[in-house]
Amino acid sequence: MSSLGDLIAFVLHLAGATGLFVFCAWLYPKRDRFGTAGGSVVTACGTMGAWGVVAAAFGGQSQPALALLCLSYLAWFLVVYRLFESDGRHSSVRPVRAVVAALSVVELLQLGLVIIRPSASTPQASQALFELAATLRLLSAVGALVLVHNLFVGASPAGRLTLRWPAAALAAMWLYDLNFYTAAYLSGETSDVLGAIRGALMLLMTILLALGAARQSAEIRLRPSRSVTFRSFSLVVIGAYLVAMVLIAQALSYLGGHLAWLVQIGFLAAAMAAALLVLPSRRLRSWAKVVLAKNLFQHRYDYRVEWLRFTQTIARGGEGVTPLHERVVQAVADITDSPGGLLLTPSDGGGATLDSRWQWGEVDVPAEALPAGALRFFQEQQFILDLDDVRAGRNDRGEPEHVPAWLIENRRAWVLVPLLHYQRLVGIVVLARPSIVRKLDWEDFDLLRVVGQQLASYLAEQASQEALGEAHRFDEFNRRMAFVMHDIKNLASQLSLLARNAEKHADKPEFRADMLVTLRNSSDKLNALLARLGRYGPGGNELRQRLNVGECVARVAARYETQHPVQIGERQSCEVMADAEGFEQALVHLVQNAIEASEPGSPVFLNATCDGLYARVEVVDAGTGMSPEFIRTRLFKPFHSSKPGGFGIGAFEARELVRGMGGQLNVESREGLGTRFIIRLPLASTARMTGDVSSGDAPRPAVGTAPGVAPDTGADIAPDTTEVA
Repeated sequence: MSSLGDLIAFVLHLAGATGLFVFCAWLYPKRDRFGTAGGSVVTACGTMGAWGVVAAAFGGQSQPALALLCLSYLAWFLVVYRLFESDGRHSSVRPVRAVVAALSVVELLQLGLVIIRPSASTPQASQALFELAATLRLLSAVGALVLVHNLFVGASPAGRLTLRWPAAALAAMWLYDLNFYTAAYLSGETSDVLGAIRGALMLLMTILLALGAARQSAEIRLRPSRSVTFRSFSLVVIGAYLVAMVLIAQALSYLGGHLAWLVQIGFLAAAMAAALLVLPSRRLRSWAKVVLAKNLFQHRYDYRVEWLRFTQTIARGGEGVTPLHERVVQAVADITDSPGGLLLTPSDGGGATLDSRWQWGEVDVPAEALPAGALRFFQEQQFILDLDDVRAGRNDRGEPEHVPAWLIENRRAWVLVPLLHYQRLVGIVVLARPSIVRKLDWEDFDLLRVVGQQLASYLAEQASQEALGEAHRFDEFNRRMAFVMHDIKNLASQLSLLARNAEKHADKPEFRADMLVTLRNSSDKLNALLARLGRYGPGGNELRQRLNVGECVARVAARYETQHPVQIGERQSCEVMADAEGFEQALVHLVQNAIEASEPGSPVFLNATCDGLYARVEVVDAGTGMSPEFIRTRLFKPFHSSKPGGFGIGAFEARELVRGMGGQLNVESREGLGTRFIIRLPLASTARMTGDVSSGDAPRPAVGTAPGVAPDTGADIAPDTTEVA
């Protein structure tokens, strides 16, 4: 090679060595970013940097440089092994240790050839040793590429983010060797041009490793290996690549001159670019898996692997584990490689509401995610619905009329999977569109249906456990309240008797007046408390009367005038048949909840509107918001108070009061954005037509409020700040 070429090789090798040394110094205090492989990465980079210095000084094919290259490759084999070792895979996948050991033996043989080659007595012997060395190097490159492929593809999605750049650096190095030594074996000598490029390769490896170390990634976690056939596919690709290299080299031998070197270098650059694109690309890997599944296997799924993964996802326990309802979505999404999903569960109103999200936080789901008719459709038909079919106009069973517009308009929504337990629908999983979309067939439907039934049994069991626990808590609550009511009754009787006796004594008018005021107020408070506690008993049927919702909203807003800004946005005059005190009490609960969830000075809005059949009252705040998990498990559950000493029945009481008047209470909330409580009550005209009224239209006196005493709001339902964003 010319003196200019020698200068370029010297500069590239020196620059690559300098970059690796700088990277080693920077990485050493942060080596835990590569897990247990951090120390090995530092050692390997330092050894390769030393090789770069020697290659710059004496040439890449000098004996010291070749010896250091062997040592650096041994260090890189150790790096790969440590990456497998990060999750114990070196012990669960025994071939990993065997392959690493075999590659190390090959590299030690290579080191022996480097030592004995200068002593070769004849040119023929020297050439034979050279060809043997090239062959051993090709074996090392092929085996190492297989290891890197298995390391990266077998990692979890979080682990791949960490392994993406280190795997790309290792793949680039051994892919270069595959090209370099294939050309050397075929031509009988090493290429000075390709040898000079190795310095640039060191710079590329430094950049890729630095990108990987700069990421604040979680600890590397690896899954058990997938099908052996998918692993073996890498060997087929590498073998095909070698055949292509041989054919290209034979064709280039007829060209000769600079054109041959130009084509070979271009092919090398294209092959390295392809490797860097394929290894980190989830889309290309998914495409390859789909193609292999279609053409090489009778069944698409390895059911043993799918069931083990399903069980591992659902049975996962310990602190920091996602809730069961999110893991239900993940278990279904893993089957179809979906990146996210939603769980919709039946609501008290007959439709379905959002229960949980898994890696799909940006989608806006209305308060009623699915109407009641859609739930009946999926329960009766047991139908797994591909939304792309509906968008394309499919209407075999009347599917379009049961799918709401928000699912059709959101192109990421892909498949609806019903979860059925004993022919009863307990939920519907909405899967997000995967990167590679394929048409679902009978095998997908069968597996999704079986998994859905199994998940439905888990959800039903959890619901039964929660209902049993709630029944036990109610029993304890009723037992304690029975004693409390008994004591309060006795006290109320005593105070009433004392008040009557005090009226008979007129010796001291001042004493008599004070005693009467005090005793009567105490008696009123105790009787009001008894009435309020007895409201939930068998005889708690409140009389309903004609009530103007707009006026009631105005009264509640005025009550908080001096405490917190409560503004009325829209106020229509709507008349309903309801218990006036109970409706106002429920509204006070919700307003107090909104105030406590909002920042000081942030207004709470009240709206009262009519839609022809129902009166709609909204309580809207811009507070912290609530997660679906909080709404499902705590908001409307009694005995889950966020206040010290609270019973935790505020939200429960509000909902029961509204239900008792024939209405519904729904909630829409997004963490960090705010919350909207919605009360819907039948209008008075609607109630008369349906006969949904209690006897008696006369106004009833306020219960539970003594003269001059503000009613107990009981509003202990503000979301716990530890549960929401």
